[in-house]
Amino acid sequence: MAPAARPPGLESDPPVSRADLARLAAGEHADPHRILGAHAATRGADRGAVIRAFHPDASSVDAVLGEGRCVALDPVGHGLFEGFVPGVTVPFRYRVRFRFAGGGTWERGDPYRFLPTLGDVDLHLFNEGTHLRLWDAFGARVREMDGERGTSFAVWAPTARRVSVVGDFNGWDGRLLPMRSMGASGVFELFVPGVEAGAFYKFEILTADGALRVKSDPLAFAMELPPGTASRVAESRHRWADDAWIAARTAADPARGPMAIYEVHLGSWMRGADGQRVLTYREIAPALAEHVRKLGFTHIELLPIAEHPFTGSWGYQVTGYFAPTARYGSPDDFRAFVDTLHAAGIGVLLDWVPAHFPRDDFALRRFDGTALYEHDDPRLGEHPDWGTLIFNYARNEVRNFLVANALYWLEEFHIDGLRVDAVASMLYLDYSRRPGEWLRNKFGGRENLDAIEFLKTMNRVVHERHPGCITVAEESTAWPGVTKPVEQGGLGFSFKWNMGWMHDTLGYFARDPMYRSWHQNDITFAMIYEYSERFIMPLSHDEVVHLKRSLLGKMPNADDPWRQFANLRLLLAYLYTRPGKKLLFMGTELAPPGEWNHDVSLPWHLAAEPARASFLAFVQALGRLYLEHAALWRDDYDPRGFQWIDVADAANSVVSFVRRAGGEHLVIVLNMTPIPREQYRIGAPAAGAYVEVLSSDAEPYGGSAMHTPKRIETDPLPLHGFEQSMALVLPPLGALVLRPAPRAG
Repeated sequence: MAPAARPPGLESDPPVSRADLARLAAGEHADPHRILGAHAATRGADRGAVIRAFHPDASSVDAVLGEGRCVALDPVGHGLFEGFVPGVTVPFRYRVRFRFAGGGTWERGDPYRFLPTLGDVDLHLFNEGTHLRLWDAFGARVREMDGERGTSFAVWAPTARRVSVVGDFNGWDGRLLPMRSMGASGVFELFVPGVEAGAFYKFEILTADGALRVKSDPLAFAMELPPGTASRVAESRHRWADDAWIAARTAADPARGPMAIYEVHLGSWMRGADGQRVLTYREIAPALAEHVRKLGFTHIELLPIAEHPFTGSWGYQVTGYFAPTARYGSPDDFRAFVDTLHAAGIGVLLDWVPAHFPRDDFALRRFDGTALYEHDDPRLGEHPDWGTLIFNYARNEVRNFLVANALYWLEEFHIDGLRVDAVASMLYLDYSRRPGEWLRNKFGGRENLDAIEFLKTMNRVVHERHPGCITVAEESTAWPGVTKPVEQGGLGFSFKWNMGWMHDTLGYFARDPMYRSWHQNDITFAMIYEYSERFIMPLSHDEVVHLKRSLLGKMPNADDPWRQFANLRLLLAYLYTRPGKKLLFMGTELAPPGEWNHDVSLPWHLAAEPARASFLAFVQALGRLYLEHAALWRDDYDPRGFQWIDVADAANSVVSFVRRAGGEHLVIVLNMTPIPREQYRIGAPAAGAYVEVLSSDAEPYGGSAMHTPKRIETDPLPLHGFEQSMALVLPPLGALVLRPAPRAG
């Protein structure tokens, strides 16, 4: 339809050309506010404003000015309507009422009468890569603008010819709500009155080559329940009750405190009574908090709960970096979950995945038609192992997206720390690549310099803004200085998973005890590099999936359940008594015979079996022992906190060592064979008497109940570099923990 004749003498600022109208009707106009909304205008001698509104299916349109006053807008063509309002000064308040041929009407506030919701500072900081509260500017934010409540939308799509908000509030019609381009920043924004929390939305993007892409919001604060992929407007009404927890956390030094972490996959920790229904964040929280508290854990670590489309990825292929998964409830439900854990004295850590993202086309992949978040060159931008895409850490806006995301979880959800997944894959350009499949850095090396700088920035910012919060690297190589401060040339992580210790230790314990004497080095080697980093000892989910068997299943002598349980108790005793913070995957306390299955609940019924009830009691006793004795954690990263007594008795597969903190010390002796050892003598760090505080062989824990003296006097017989020694009775496949007896008086 050709543009209709306009009232004579109508002049507006800015003027609208036929080309403007055609581009708007074709959905190609990047600056709809130049045409739509209210603009200063004159008609003859009258000064006022022209109001323009657009809906290609409307039969007539009125501007509703208040107090019952309406101004009919004339059809101009291409779905555009305009009308002159004399005697008003822009800006002023009004609404728009559309009528349709079928008799329906749609009245709403006019999105095109509002000023931009983003300022120059926001845009500058984002393009510079330093907008640390990016979620305050981008995403979908419920707010009030000039007396109208609605939602502001902002998204980065620098090569797009046009971006529109589509959602259940406009019939998912990309013609109706085109967004305003914020110039060279590459950002598009729009405030839409009447859109409230709960609304579903996406962005329709017209790419530079003319294709249409419909994308979820990279900064969506909530997402549709999978398999749905829409973003969802969210507004928090949660009132935090953890001020005391946050204050104590801020004042604490995590490296010198106890840290025993219970790793959790929320969807399979516990399910409803029917064994099928997935519990909500609010349902899980009290039971989980009580369970981990009883077992002596100080923290939980959640497998990623950022939104992900494929449940079988366990959350490690993220499509909604700012949205807690809707599988278990709303963002405020997750806030309540964290609050409940904090009230129980339990910290909450979160697995975080800045190393890669999946190829799902509704999410980040080629977001505006170009490789926006990822590298365009597959030698830099594609992960060969996981079939995923790698972030372009060289791009300011991408680094900003990720650093702000880390802060978002800490600030908006009071998370106590982030365990960064797959750090090794970020550090090396040739990670899992053959020759010719990767590019060298500018110095000719294999290090990913941009990823390194990103990790340093993230760690520095987290520690500066949230003292007491931790960052943990899952890093499987010998990269130096992972936990060294950034200002000292390190990557700046608080802790690093000790993957080498995990591999050596599980390999050792998987051996039949009769062969362990030949592999004593496997159980002792980690102490050689123990103080090169601040380590966490992980027995994680990765070790009980993909045909690796459960921890119990890894233990030798499958035809002898008693030996299997004894070996598993010995393994955990070693974990809890050596230096380093601790991590166990959920369900370890039940000693399940099979691998973890993310589709079902943990086998809680096993706890009623006598052998597993005894094992559960042992895990609880270990937790108490750990929390009650600072020698087991205060000086984890100080060489003065550990000393071998005897590491050389490979023939008997026995090791003994001391843990210290200030004036306290404990003696730990591990007998790695099923052979009891009478009158086994070791050096004693102090003269006097020692008392047993734990035996993994005790009858309540399912042990053999072999008698071990509860009090042992030392003798003035030098041994192992000590002036005193003591004779012990070592139970089969047993661990003993001793402390000096209190002195009389």
